[in-house]
This record gives sequence, C-alpha cells and structure tokens, in this order.
Amino acid sequence: MKTTVNWGVLGAASIATERTMPALNLAPSATLLALASRDTAKGQAVAQALHIPRVYSGVASYDALLADPDIDAVYVPLPNQLHFDWSVRALEAGKHVLCEKPLCLTAAQVAQLCAVRDRTGKHIEEGFGFRNHPQWAKLLALINGNAIGPVRAVHVTMAKQFYSPSDVRNQLDAGGGALYDMGSYTISACNLVFQRPPERVVATLNRDPVFGTDRLSSALLDYGDSHAAITVATQAGPNGWGSHQQLSVLGGTGWLRCDFPFAQARPSACEIAIGDSSSVGYQPTERFHFEPVNQYQLQVERFSRFLLGDKVASWPIEDALDTLRTLEALFASARSGSWQTLPK
Repeated sequence: MKTTVNWGVLGAASIATERTMPALNLAPSATLLALASRDTAKGQAVAQALHIPRVYSGVASYDALLADPDIDAVYVPLPNQLHFDWSVRALEAGKHVLCEKPLCLTAAQVAQLCAVRDRTGKHIEEGFGFRNHPQWAKLLALINGNAIGPVRAVHVTMAKQFYSPSDVRNQLDAGGGALYDMGSYTISACNLVFQRPPERVVATLNRDPVFGTDRLSSALLDYGDSHAAITVATQAGPNGWGSHQQLSVLGGTGWLRCDFPFAQARPSACEIAIGDSSSVGYQPTERFHFEPVNQYQLQVERFSRFLLGDKVASWPIEDALDTLRTLEALFASARSGSWQTLPK
C-alpha cells in the first residue's frame, strides 16, 4: 500500500525554493522527487541544496518532468500567466496538481480547468497555505458556533512594498498588481467566512504610472444581508519579510480579529481576539493563541494525505471560480465607476 506521494516541481521560483519545496521535504506523506528548471545551473544548485534526486533541465524540462511515470503530483509555482497552461498539461499527463494562487487570470480559464479535472479524474487545488493553518479552523468554528452572532461585516487589509520592475507583481502582462496578488487572498477569506461569493461589488484602483498595475485597490463586497471591505496594496506598508495583514469580523453580538491571517512567510505565533457583550472598545474578552506552524508543510501534508485516501479537508477549484468572477467584476467596476453584479 502506497504511503507517500511523489512530487515534482515546475520551476525554481522563490516561493518554491524558500517555502514549498522545503515543506515537501518535511512532510511525512510527501517525497520531493524531481525539479524541472529551464535554467540548468539554477536547477542543479537548488536540487543539490534541497536534496532533490531528479533534475530536468532546458527548454523541454517541464514536459520531461510531466512524462516521468514515478511522479504522482505536481506543484506549479510559475508566473501567474502560466498557471492555467501548465495545470492543464499536468492534469492531462495524469498528475494531480497544486497550483499557486491565483489559479488562473480569468474565470473562463478556471471553468476550463474544472472540465479538464472532471475528464482526467485528477485532483487540483489552488495553493492557499493559510487555509491549512489551525487558526482558520478555530475562526470558522467560532463563527459557526455563534460566538459573535450572525456575521454582519468583514474588513481585510494586506499590503507590502514591491518596487522592483523584475517583480512579477509589477508586470501587467504577467497578471501583476495588488488585486491578483493580494486580492485573491482577501476575497477567498471573505468567501470562507460567508460561505458564499458576493452578489455585487464596487471598487476603486490606483495604478502605477510606469508599471500600469494596480498598486492600491479598495472594494466593497455586498453579500446581501452583510458586507466586506478590502484594501490591498503593493506600494504601502512594511518592507520586511512579512506583509501587513489584518482581518476582522463584525458579528451581531460581538467581533473577532486575526493579527496574522494569511501569508506567513516564516512560521510565526498569532492569535484570534474575540469580543462580546463584556468587552470594551478594542480590548478582547478572550484570546486564542497559536504557536508557530509551517502552514506550507501543513498544506502539502494534507494534500498528500488526501491523495492517499485519508479523510482530510479539501477545497475544490470552484472556489477559485468565485474568486476570479469577483476579481473580474472589481476591475470592471473600477473602469465603469459603478456596482457590478456577479454572474450566478
């Protein structure tokens, strides 16, 4: 009986070399078997540093890795505009796929991926490490347990400084910008809290005059009887290893907030603070503390265990379809200056 999943990685992007591939080496149910890199020297160096036994190099390296019969699952950390193409190729090559966010650049592409998934029978997920962090299981349990009453509103902020022209976030044709990069986190999180997509949205964007990407984006998401407000920025906040990020939920009888809800570039302690009828101002009634965990390791371990048949959580890419429909509506709203209704 198979006890581990053999993984291959397409490309040596920083998120792969610094976070996901080390996590694959730590996860008990995963084996990091192969790396494909079009840059031969870089691929060899990464493979040596991370003890990866197989390296595929050169222009045909990605196809060569997908043709390896020993590989069960593929991680896709390529630039945003390549996610759709190589996810399709991987599924059609008989591999399961964990693809970095955003899964695609359009809702139509996600719909096509759903069709390929159904046809091939292979599993695919969008790589949101935060969903694997235990604070999110606790947050949803608190909400579902009526700890703060019915959810009335969610407020989310995520920001960091990215000024390099070589950074994919500053490349318009590569799906750069604050909404694609950070907005996908915030929208996904809001939909997790509400357990559904918004009905309509309105947005305002400020674009970098040189890059053309949105560097400051704010939006209202109308869920019918409740709202969400998001702000994301690629030229604001800190310039350290972690982005500024906050999430708060306003309930009918209380509130809660998370101080480090999303991309934990390094395992860090965090907490959920909760207020009820006995709290005053911002001071919580209760705090739930979480010790540092590697949410990327948790992600690849859970994904691998799912493939091995264990009963663990899984998030279908229909979630990404809701996110992309929201992103498209936000861009349309910014152009028109008016509310945009999402398709059913």
